[in-house]
Amino acid sequence: MSVEKHASSFDDKLAAGSSDSRDDAVVLAESASPSVEERRLVRKLDLRIMPIACIMYLFAYLDRSNLGNARLQGLPRDALHGDPTGKLFDWVNSVFFFSYIICQVPATIISKLCPPRIWLGCATIGWGVCSVLMSTAFNFPGLIVARIGLGVFEAGFGPGIPLYMSFFYAKEELGMRMAYWFGFAAVSGAFGGLIAFGIQHVHAAVANWKLLFIVEGIPTVLIGVLSMLVLPNRPEETSMFNEREREIALERMNRGIKADIGRVVNKAHIYAAFKDWRIYAAGVLYFGANCALASISAFLPTIITTFGYTNARAQLLTVPPYAVAAVYLCLNSYASDRLQSRGFFTAAASALAGIGYVLLLSVPSNNHVRYFATFCITSGTYTTIGVIIAWFAHNLGSETKKATGIPMYMAIGQCGSVLGSHLYPSTEGPRYIKGFAVTCALQFVAALAALILTVSYRLDNKVRDSKYGKPVPDAPVDTSVLADKAPHFRYTP
Repeated sequence: MSVEKHASSFDDKLAAGSSDSRDDAVVLAESASPSVEERRLVRKLDLRIMPIACIMYLFAYLDRSNLGNARLQGLPRDALHGDPTGKLFDWVNSVFFFSYIICQVPATIISKLCPPRIWLGCATIGWGVCSVLMSTAFNFPGLIVARIGLGVFEAGFGPGIPLYMSFFYAKEELGMRMAYWFGFAAVSGAFGGLIAFGIQHVHAAVANWKLLFIVEGIPTVLIGVLSMLVLPNRPEETSMFNEREREIALERMNRGIKADIGRVVNKAHIYAAFKDWRIYAAGVLYFGANCALASISAFLPTIITTFGYTNARAQLLTVPPYAVAAVYLCLNSYASDRLQSRGFFTAAASALAGIGYVLLLSVPSNNHVRYFATFCITSGTYTTIGVIIAWFAHNLGSETKKATGIPMYMAIGQCGSVLGSHLYPSTEGPRYIKGFAVTCALQFVAALAALILTVSYRLDNKVRDSKYGKPVPDAPVDTSVLADKAPHFRYTP
C-alpha cells in the first residue's frame, strides 16, 4: 500500500476536525484516548525503539566525552608533547563542536528525505570509525582530524532523534522517552568512568588511552549496523506494523498537529524557524546548559583530582554524580509529562546547577561539600537539557520546522560547549575560579530564559483561547501552512 493511501483516511479526519462541528472534533478526541490497542502499540514501540536509541546515545556520549578520561591516561604526554599549558588538549576537545555545530541544521533537514533507520545507522557507524581512528593518532593534527569527523557524523544523530521520536510518541509521552534517551548521556559518564578505571589497570602493548578509544569505538560500529536492522521507518512506511497498528500510529502522529505525508520538506517552515525568536531564546538556554555539560564531561575527573585523590580513584568517583543525575532527570521528566509543563522544571534545574557552581566557588577547602556540588551540577545540567529536548519536540508545530528549529537551538547551544571546553586550562587549577564563575552565571541566565519562554507560551495560549476558543485536546490541527502559528495549535508551556 502506498504512503499516500496509508495517510488518506487521516486527512479526512483532519478535515472533519477543522470543520465548524464541535461534535466531530469530540469524536476525534475520543478516538485519541488511550485504548488497549494503543497501549499495546506503545509497548511495541518502546521495545523496538528505546533500547537501541538509548544504547546509540550511550556510545555517542562515550565517544564524545572520553577525552577527559584519556587525559588522565597519558594522551597529552604521548600525542601532544606533554601540553604543559593544557591549550592543545582544549582545542582537541572543542574542535568536535565546530563540525557538530556547522552540520546540525543541514544534516537534520536532509535526514527528512532519507529512511530514518538508514540515516541514523550510517551516522552511528561513521562516528564509531572516527572514534577508533583516534587511537591511531600520534600528534595534534591527527587528533584534530578524527575529532572533526566525529562531530560531522554525530551531527546527523543528536538532533535527529527528537524529530524521529515525535513520529511515534504523543507529547504526553515524549518527556519520559527523552529522559530515558538523554539519561544515557549521564549513564555514559558513569559507565565511561568504570571503563576508564578498568583500563587504567590493564597492562597492554598499547597505551591505555589508545585502548580506551578502541574499546569504546568498535561496539559503536556494531550498534550502527544493528540499528539499520531494528529501527522502524516512518509510521506510514515501516513494515513492523499491521494495518490496524499503522492506523493507530498515524492517528497518534496527527494529534494536535498535521504530520507530513512521506519524506518531504516544507521550505516555508524552514524560513519560519529562522525567524522565530523563541528558538533563539531556547538557544540561550541550551548554551548555558551545554557550557556546563561540556566542561563537566571533559574535566570532572580532573576536578575531582583537585580534591586530593589519585587519578584512578578520581575516575571511579565520577560514577555517582552521573548516576544520581540520571535518576533526577527521569523524575523531573515524569512530572513535566504528567503536568504538561516544561518551563518551570527547566528553570529549577538550571538554578540547581548554578547553586552547584556557587558551592565550588565559595567552599574551597571542604571536599565533601565540593563533591556534593558536582552532584548538583550534573543533575541540574542533564535535567535542563533532557526537558528542553522534549519541550521543543512538540512546540514547533510541523515536522520541517522541527527539523530546522531543533538543530538550530542545539547548534547555538553547542557554542556553549566550545566555551566550556576552554574554561579549565591546567594553568588555572586547582581552583578554576574563572571557569566556575562563568559557567555559574550562564546557569542563572538559562533559568531566566526558561522563565521567559514559559510565560510567553502561556500568554500566547491564553490569547488564542480567547480569540478562537479552547480546542478539543488531541484533535488534529492543520499545521501544514502556519506550523505552530495555526489558530488551534496550543503550546506546551
